[in-house]
Amino acid sequence: MRKSKKTTTKGLNRRDLLKAGAAVGAVAASTKFGLFNINHAWSQDVHWDGQPFDAGGASVIVGEWPGFWEEFVRTNMMNEFEKTYNCKIEYDGSWPWIAKFLANGPQDPAYHTCNWNIKEMTQTARAGDFFMPVDEIKANVPNAADCWDFAFETGIGVTWAFGQYCYVWRDDLVDPPITSFKDFWRDSLSGNRASYITSNSLQMTFFMVASAVWGADEFDMEAGFDAMRRAMPMKVSDFTGNMQTLVERGEVHCGVQWEGEVYFQQDKDIPVQPYVWTERKPILTQTKTISRYSDPMQKKLSLALLNETLEPSYLEKAAEVFYLRPANSKAVIPPNLAAKGVVNAASALDGLWIPDWNWYIDNDDDITETVNEILAG
Repeated sequence: MRKSKKTTTKGLNRRDLLKAGAAVGAVAASTKFGLFNINHAWSQDVHWDGQPFDAGGASVIVGEWPGFWEEFVRTNMMNEFEKTYNCKIEYDGSWPWIAKFLANGPQDPAYHTCNWNIKEMTQTARAGDFFMPVDEIKANVPNAADCWDFAFETGIGVTWAFGQYCYVWRDDLVDPPITSFKDFWRDSLSGNRASYITSNSLQMTFFMVASAVWGADEFDMEAGFDAMRRAMPMKVSDFTGNMQTLVERGEVHCGVQWEGEVYFQQDKDIPVQPYVWTERKPILTQTKTISRYSDPMQKKLSLALLNETLEPSYLEKAAEVFYLRPANSKAVIPPNLAAKGVVNAASALDGLWIPDWNWYIDNDDDITETVNEILAG
């Protein structure tokens, strides 16, 4: 796996500074002795040996996706976890998490552990010392030892599952087949192609890849803006489930997507195919953080929850239900994914790319404003 070579250190942009101000205010109000007062419970080191323990009825606050996702996580992991550890999981599916973290500040984390997309996680980390570093996590989560190295590349979270970006295209409505990233701009797809609103990370990633393919590199914003203009008229979806619906109705012949959604539709006998991007190979990730200044019991429970998430048997169930690739090298690919050619091997990670989200955040205002104007016509 590779990351962008160009990394900016401009710090927080205008939007980040406003958010950071709120975080700093919350931190200042919480203690007159400063951030590292050794008398606070969260200043104590926490070590976990991987063995179950009695939490004495303690609660741990978890930020995870809502709906069917919550039902799956509770049924396949959390219900049993509560019994094993004598604890209560307070599940909050009211995304986004960032505002709540910033309002509470690092010392009083709104969540003890969270599941993220990398862009929002990075924004939060830029505003304060919120998360345990991955080296500390790895030392206290036994299943982390079996994960592929890319799972720890963010430095602040552990990626436990992922899927590659692609186009979804109707094989009964598109001829010839989609075989390259630039095919999205075919004249024959005018009005029948689709991407996402600018607040969706799929659109953000699509913009960066378009900048790279049509310009000098992924930082070539003018090339990206020009690509968005040339893609109009283009339908705009708010989330991947809605894109599925537009494709099934035949309103979209080719749309930005990630592979799992396409495989799911194929197994429903929808006439679709994926073109998995090769010009750049970004991934849609599921990444978990542990709040650095949680009280020791909550931090210990969070480590145990992450260990359960990285358990091969759990990852195999997630792969079967959500078509997500596992980050643990020992997980077995279920038949529905294996039938699509998916393997869990080092060779499958070649060239996978995590965009430079710090660069994107630094330029977020300009990109969002300009692309919104383009999408509005």
